[in-house]
Amino acid sequence: MEHLDDQERQEVWSNVKHALDYDHIDQFRAEFLELHPYDQAKIFSDLEVDVRMQIYTYLSPEEIADVMEHIDYEEIEPFFTEMDPRFAAQVFADMSTDDAVDILNELEKEKVASFLTMMENEAAQEIKDLLHYEEKTAGSIMTTEFVVVNATMTIREAMVHLRREAPDAETIYYTYVIDEDKKLAGVISLRDLIVSEEEWLISDVMNERVVSVSVGEDQEEVARMVRDYDFLALPVVDFQNHLLGIITVDDIMDVMDEEANEDYSKLAAVSNVDSPDENAFDSAKKRLPWLVILLFLGSLTASLIGRFESTLSVYPILAVFIPLIAGMAGNTGTQALAVAVRGIATGEIDKQGKAKMMVREAGTGLITGVSCGVIITLIVYFWQGNLFLGMLVGLSILLTLIVATLAGSLVPLIMHRFNIDPAVASGPFITTINDIISILIYFGMATAFMNLLI
Repeated sequence: MEHLDDQERQEVWSNVKHALDYDHIDQFRAEFLELHPYDQAKIFSDLEVDVRMQIYTYLSPEEIADVMEHIDYEEIEPFFTEMDPRFAAQVFADMSTDDAVDILNELEKEKVASFLTMMENEAAQEIKDLLHYEEKTAGSIMTTEFVVVNATMTIREAMVHLRREAPDAETIYYTYVIDEDKKLAGVISLRDLIVSEEEWLISDVMNERVVSVSVGEDQEEVARMVRDYDFLALPVVDFQNHLLGIITVDDIMDVMDEEANEDYSKLAAVSNVDSPDENAFDSAKKRLPWLVILLFLGSLTASLIGRFESTLSVYPILAVFIPLIAGMAGNTGTQALAVAVRGIATGEIDKQGKAKMMVREAGTGLITGVSCGVIITLIVYFWQGNLFLGMLVGLSILLTLIVATLAGSLVPLIMHRFNIDPAVASGPFITTINDIISILIYFGMATAFMNLLI
């Protein structure tokens, strides 16, 4: 199946729509089911309710489940609400357990309980087992649909078992091995199963050095492990090393996307990224708390400038350079902040050491400060014909960039030290703090050396 662009998807939809309009069920199924589930989901999401209701009668719950697994969880609730409740319950039962749990977590508890009641006991129990895990942990994103073999099996017995269980498994590239106590004992790849002699024991072929993750581990740490080890799947165990489930790479990609959106929201000083279908009131409600905090900090900046009113009255040209110095401080601090937050998120800072990172950032601030300071000194001198004014602005830029760079790096490190998400040290917050610092440096130096300016 090839990925369709918007034009190709529109052409396919024309054929599908024709089949729906004339109740040609066989033609519709042939056209629609030929598509990749991602393209099915893209088409399905754009349909009117009455057309979707028609499609529910043409497709089985299992076929609808494939479509639902490719729709964003935040947008999926209306589809399950409009379905017949028993049909919806069967769709959940036919989905991958981890995907079903992710969607059910977006629904009201009363609806979840109702759907679980209408499912078959086995499917409902598998979903219940995952629903009780705390959100954003390994347990909440793992799937229980995987294949295990016993260490005492032969390769022949394991292959027979694998053929029987594979259709319902999320992945079969790794087969996990358990001992008689159902504890994780090893892992064997599909390649090793195929190339090994049939009479060999699994225990002789398996790799006993298995990298696993605790069921309560944070999903961001799990994503980092999958990235570092290049795994397609990662086993999840409890405190006694019992194998509970696996996390596959597609789930990790969803986690990385979710974490990136969350961090971006915090860097932008909003509670989370605005959804395109939100109204103005909801969007404003998310942004307003941060903006009020920044408003008070901005008022502090204004009051600082007011305290240097006597300096400005003596030499008004100083006011011209306030936006320049404050802007440079904000930009530099935000750059340092981005580097620090990324380093914390990827674990790079732990590897290289916080002290080394701070020294590097101080050096960066010094080099950029000297460069920008010299340039602005020359510009101001040729513009105003006052060397001391140029040196004042240049030296202020130098000191401001050094301090702003260190502040942008240090604030997220302090927050991380106290187990606070460093992304909340957002760009607007750092920018405002650096505005205050830059004003103090600039006007403090101007007041101290006023006799050289006039």
